[in-house]
Amino acid sequence: MIVTSALIIWKALMCITGSESPVVVVLSGSMEPGFKRGDILFLHMSKDPIRAGEIVVFNVDGREIPIVHRVIKVHERQDTGEVDVLTKGDNNYGDDRLLYAQGQLWLQRQHIMGRAVGFLPYVGWVTIIMTEKPIIKYILIGALGLLVITSKD
Repeated sequence: MIVTSALIIWKALMCITGSESPVVVVLSGSMEPGFKRGDILFLHMSKDPIRAGEIVVFNVDGREIPIVHRVIKVHERQDTGEVDVLTKGDNNYGDDRLLYAQGQLWLQRQHIMGRAVGFLPYVGWVTIIMTEKPIIKYILIGALGLLVITSKD
């Protein structure tokens, strides 16, 4: 019942925000001081043009984990009207071209998962700890399982 409710809420958030992942955790310090490792970002994806200065979350071909960085340059193609985007972490020295797929110089709209529209500081540490220390995740799952088995409902 709890899992089903969580999935329904997640799907509803996807529909409302227009983002395939409406909530993400900042996993590195590349966006400090604005966002710190462990902050949770809320995403929204609208049809509005992407502008320089916006914080976006994007996927790169060949990488499993999405990246949270700021748009530093937007280039509109005259022939198609499509927009190419260049990003950079606020705490990084150079742009993200080294993070993109080999030979890729720009991100296109299909790479963008959403724009950051809000955040909760530190709440994502739960996810980071369970990913980096899997034993804690297994202990937590075991404890929850025992709670379900022993609860008198």
